[in-house]
Amino acid sequence: MALDQPLQIGSVSVSPGLLLAPMEDVSEPPFRLVCRQQGADMVYTEFVNAEGLLREDPDGPQRSSHKLDFSEEERPLGIQIYGASELSMEEATRIATEREPDLIDINCGCWVSNVALRGAGAGLLRDLPQMQQIVRRVRGATHLPVTVKTRLGWDSTSIKIIEVARMLEDEGVAALAVHCRTRAQGHKGDVDYSWIPRIKEAVEIPVILNGDVISPQTARAAFEQTGCDAVMIGRAAIRHPWLFREIRHHLETGEFLVEPTFQERVDLCLHHLQLSVEYSGPCYALISMRRHYAGYFRGIRGAAQIRGELSDYRELEPLRDHLHEMATIHDPTEAVASVVTAV
Repeated sequence: MALDQPLQIGSVSVSPGLLLAPMEDVSEPPFRLVCRQQGADMVYTEFVNAEGLLREDPDGPQRSSHKLDFSEEERPLGIQIYGASELSMEEATRIATEREPDLIDINCGCWVSNVALRGAGAGLLRDLPQMQQIVRRVRGATHLPVTVKTRLGWDSTSIKIIEVARMLEDEGVAALAVHCRTRAQGHKGDVDYSWIPRIKEAVEIPVILNGDVISPQTARAAFEQTGCDAVMIGRAAIRHPWLFREIRHHLETGEFLVEPTFQERVDLCLHHLQLSVEYSGPCYALISMRRHYAGYFRGIRGAAQIRGELSDYRELEPLRDHLHEMATIHDPTEAVASVVTAV
């Protein structure tokens, strides 16, 4: 079983292999650090647009360059880049390599139209020769391990993941993450884990399973039933930031941790808020935290009202005061609904 061996990518060796997926507008440094502290073995940056990185005015806003920022506490960390042009991807890789992450990851799986229909992300699944060229140029532009994240195929009639995996291995890719849906599915419909064992038979590089790992039970089943070398978790980590520690505990002991208390929810939310303030200042922190309140208080009676109240704050100190007050008046005996299984 893959759980018996660490995930090895270049010099990075982690076990059991619980990875935070790259997510646009979500996997910023504060959230990545929270997930690392909660048990994630490795994290990835947001998607970095290669063209955007190259076009940035040194004297103007540095939105793409800003996505390359990370702290030493987040390691091991991969920078993920995307683009349709092998030349842009090559130069973007050189820029990203200067930041000295632990690996470079190529996004060949983003399904949204303004990426995929422009030939980047999952769009490369319709042009495997171009995917090969991009991988070859990226590999030649860095001394770091290069990994790829992709999907099963463009749609159910064009699943070529075995061919893709063999091509990537031949090009020297160090690991492959597969979201077990097609581009046409987006995030809807059932995942198909049955492809993971077939990919494992076809290649020797590590194969990382992504898609609907939402609980300790589903994580264990993914490892045991597919033989995957790691699992990559995205949306479920937003909905339940404690998920990594719960999975790790279950894999190590066979037991389940109790749901976090209301005080633990408030404490981690406050910690995340402080990290966001330190990273981007109070104004942006107040905005960026709005996408996380639902996760911190999911399953609590009145969670929607709590989320709304917290999102309304425009100043930092009143928000902090309100969070502290919530913890003092909340009934500690109130049952907390199961969070993960309801996702």
